[in-house]
Order: sequence, then C-alpha cells, then structure tokens
Amino acid sequence: MQRKAVRRRVLPGIAMLTALAAGAAGLTGCTGGSGDGSTSDSKAGGSSAAPAQPGKYRSLPAPCKAGADSKKIKGMLPAGDSLTPEQRDQMYAGVADASYDGDRHVGCRWTGQSPEETRLLSVVFERVVSYDRTTSSDDDKAKQVYVRRLTDAKLPFPGPTASPTPAAPNPAAPNPSVPAAPGAPASPAASPSAPVELGSRVLEDLGSDAFLEDKLSPAGASAAQSRTVRIVFRTSNVIVTIEYSVQPALPGTVPPSAETQDRAQQLAQALAERLTE
Repeated sequence: MQRKAVRRRVLPGIAMLTALAAGAAGLTGCTGGSGDGSTSDSKAGGSSAAPAQPGKYRSLPAPCKAGADSKKIKGMLPAGDSLTPEQRDQMYAGVADASYDGDRHVGCRWTGQSPEETRLLSVVFERVVSYDRTTSSDDDKAKQVYVRRLTDAKLPFPGPTASPTPAAPNPAAPNPSVPAAPGAPASPAASPSAPVELGSRVLEDLGSDAFLEDKLSPAGASAAQSRTVRIVFRTSNVIVTIEYSVQPALPGTVPPSAETQDRAQQLAQALAERLTE
C-alpha cells in the first residue's frame, strides 16, 4: 500500500516536468520561426540597388576669373585706343551674371568695342544634379540635358551617320556637275580668298560631348551681318556654354567663319582643361 502511494505522488511530478519541457520546445520553435521571417524580410529589403554616386563636380569655378587672365580672352575682344589702362582692366575683368545659387549656375559677360566692330562674349557654367539618383546619376542627368540642347540646335546625335551641317550654297558659284552650254563663256574660277563657311557641327575631343552652332544675322542693305558662334560642351555633370558674337560697323562686312570659330574653340578647350585640373 505504501508503494502505490509513492507511485501516485511521483507520476504527477513527472507529468508536470514533461508538460513544461513541451511548452519550452514550443516557445523555441516559435522564436526560431519568427527569426527566419525577419531575416528573409531584411534580405528582401537589402536587395534594392544602391543609389548612384554623385557627380564629379560639387561646385563651379568663378566664371569671370576662369578666363580673365587668359590671353585668349584678350585676343577675342578689341580694346579701343581711347581706353585707359584701368578701363581696359575693367573690360577684361568681365561682368558676372546675377546668380541665386553659385554652385549650380554662374556666368560672365564681356564687351569689346573698336571703330571697326563690336565683340560680345559670354561664358556660362551649369552643374547638373539628379534629384533621384536611384534612377539616374548626375552624369546621366547632365547627358540628358546636353542631348536636349543638341536636338534644339537641330544637329544629329554623334554616330556613324553624323555629319556637319552644310553651309548655304552660293548661287553665284558655278556648279561643276552641270556642263556648260556650247559656245557659252567659261565661268570664272572661284576666288581663292573667298570666305569658307564651316557651318554648325558636332565637335570631337572637347569634354565628354560638344557641339558648335554658327549663325549669321540676316543680310541687310544698310547693316553689316553679325556672326554668332555658340559652343556647348559637357564634362561629367557640368555643362559649359560659350557665345561669341562679332558685329562689324561697316555695311556689307561679313565676319569670317573660320577665324570666329577658331577663337571660340580655343577658349572652350582652355576652359575644359581647367575643369579637369
């Protein structure tokens, strides 16, 4: 009788320990399942692409100082003999454009005058920033801005089919593909000193991308034609625009295309090299 009583007192204790062990195993299983779920969620969240790196340039140079000491600027702008040394220095120093954000958009303008002509020059720096770098980097955004300006200029995107925009034909020049009529006097040969029109085109070896526009104002009987050369080039996430205008004083005078373009291109190359320093 005593042995049965002992068994009755021991068995309930064993049952209680077994129940506690089962409960602890259940808690452990729940904890492990919850941990696995949170781990998979964190992995899913971590699989998103990292944002693109910011552009190479975080600030812009002072536009007037970028070329104020350059001999190229002085060669592009005439200085009348009546100017004092102080007036010359002020002219070549340029006038800065008003800017509300000097790290995003700055510019400078110069004006040179002589009895023969007036020359205008402007340089603008623009730093492009992508506000959503998960979809495009600063460089990609600057590329998009450049392509829009290239399209506005009606120039082809660089590629195998890209070619310079031809200059307007001269109606007075003979057409070599059309034979002369029998007995007709031979047309005089074109003068070797006739100006060459280079036209607008995409430029190579200037920044990451570049193009040039060359425009003449409409011809007038009582006014000279002015020529404006505009160069736009991109270096990483900065876009630079140069405009160089030559306005002769004498009617019938046409500024030469080659010389005007060459001076603007030399300045553009100098600014591109300064950005990469």
